[in-house]
Amino acid sequence: MNIIITGASKGLGKAIAELFAANGYNLYLCSRNEVGLYKAMEELTTRFPEVSIKAKPFDLSRKEQVKGFGNWLLGLQVSIDILVNNAGSFEPGSVYNEPEGTMENMMAVNFFSAYHLTRTLIPEMMARQSGHIFNMCSIASFQAYKNGGAYSISKFALAGFSKNLREEMKPHGIKVTAVYPGAAYTDSWADSGIDPKRIMAADDVAKMIYAAAQLSPQACVEDIVLRPQLGDL
Repeated sequence: MNIIITGASKGLGKAIAELFAANGYNLYLCSRNEVGLYKAMEELTTRFPEVSIKAKPFDLSRKEQVKGFGNWLLGLQVSIDILVNNAGSFEPGSVYNEPEGTMENMMAVNFFSAYHLTRTLIPEMMARQSGHIFNMCSIASFQAYKNGGAYSISKFALAGFSKNLREEMKPHGIKVTAVYPGAAYTDSWADSGIDPKRIMAADDVAKMIYAAAQLSPQACVEDIVLRPQLGDL
């Protein structure tokens, strides 16, 4: 079985890669951070020598690079069993005062990367009548919050994309799951001063995605919502 993960050099993407590799999945990874991506690939290859791990850097904020990654995968002629649209970015601000271009940046990374990559790969999945797509949304997809601005809007868009795609893919045997995590401890939280015990571990999100991927073909987890035990920050 093969799993494609975007934004895989660190954080949630890397945690997902680790768990699936530990369970025998071949990994196909991308990130715009070339050094971080190849470092992650080297680490994973050392830990999981029994699986195939391939990685290539692409900047998924650019449409041509998204399609480049998709076409690279198609050129490898591997089955697209699981696609995790995890690439994302956060820029704080409010609609009325965020810097010019923030909305375009957030939509490009958080929404259009998933949209264009899915469109590139899904014909292969439809031909096989099989596959599972996970879209990494956010609790910000449910509720606007202070200083969330364009980020929250982009995550609302990704949630809408997931719901629409779920309906479209029902007759084609392809599952679509929207993942809505609250705060999970990744590099972005390392300098925040927040106690790691106050928020979730990245592995918590990975475990839920893995579990959802193991169900029978006739069952689909449509939404995964995870929050810290004490609630959102």
